[in-house]
Amino acid sequence: MEPWPEPVERVAAFLRQERVDARLEEFPGGTPTAAAAAEAVGCAPAEIVKSLLFVCDGSPTLALVPGDRRADPRKIAVAVGARKARVAGRDEVLAVTGFEPGAVAPFPSPHVARTLVARELLVHETVWVGAGSTRHMAGLAPLDLVRLTRAQAADICE
Repeated sequence: MEPWPEPVERVAAFLRQERVDARLEEFPGGTPTAAAAAEAVGCAPAEIVKSLLFVCDGSPTLALVPGDRRADPRKIAVAVGARKARVAGRDEVLAVTGFEPGAVAPFPSPHVARTLVARELLVHETVWVGAGSTRHMAGLAPLDLVRLTRAQAADICE
């Protein structure tokens, strides 16, 4: 068996360290979109977690939203008490999260100031997050996701 790419191993090591019951899987066909991820995993798009980086008044904020919804920058700004929120650029995403855009895992993320999670994600038994590459995902309980990211539940979708 080939070793996982470094960003995926970083996610796997974090999950082991935190003793989380998670399934880390590779999907050779890739998971470039939430719809493709849901098809690969065999779940509804609402159970896929998009990890989106926003810059709120200069502070990096990770927004965790269901795969079938869009994040609302105005609601994200309100949730963190900022005047403005904007989607982070490609270089900012890599610098802040340590992951390439399109392969962002919600953890470990030491440079993220705050994490928000859409309340809609909390109703599922399992949610699937990006795990460091466009071919790897991790399935875990929403409450573990909240605990690992120290996320605040909020109304952040359009």
